[in-house]
Amino acid sequence: MLKKLTVLCVLAAFTLPASFALAQTSASAPAAQNAEAPASAPAAPQTPPAPPKRCDFALTLPSDEIFEHNKSTQPSTLNSKGKERIDNEVMAKLANCAKVDLIVVSGHTDLTGSQQQAQKLSEKNADAVVAYLGSKGLDAPMDTMGMGKTQQIKACDDKLAKAKLAECLSPNRRIVIEGRGLAK
Repeated sequence: MLKKLTVLCVLAAFTLPASFALAQTSASAPAAQNAEAPASAPAAPQTPPAPPKRCDFALTLPSDEIFEHNKSTQPSTLNSKGKERIDNEVMAKLANCAKVDLIVVSGHTDLTGSQQQAQKLSEKNADAVVAYLGSKGLDAPMDTMGMGKTQQIKACDDKLAKAKLAECLSPNRRIVIEGRGLAK
């Protein structure tokens, strides 16, 4: 048994790195400086943190449904259906947000009338929606844009009778509400 142990010690002395042998024999050099550094394990790859969840949305509401219409006033007063849709659709989406970064409301009109009239009407409609959102206690940055008749989504034959043309162009008369924020 003693013979095996002696052989193992001798073999170990021959297989040790030269720097270890020098450290054992040299009194002036500290052992830590001459010893080979052990191989370090590679660092585990770090995964970047997941981006925060968003509660962004865009909702289009038809102006013909949500604004009061009569011969004496232009739309810009929300009717009960418009308020109900905003309460049920917009406010419900905002309830899923921990923080609302921005609300943008854009008003759109159809091609009838002058550009100046269309621009003014689209701005008034967007302003009416923002005012209603503010009355509901929404405390977030809000912006409005009147797009007038610049972004039509449906084209119609202008030779149609006035009532048929108005009905055909109705998809162009709309409010778009966009929300941006971080989800809960």
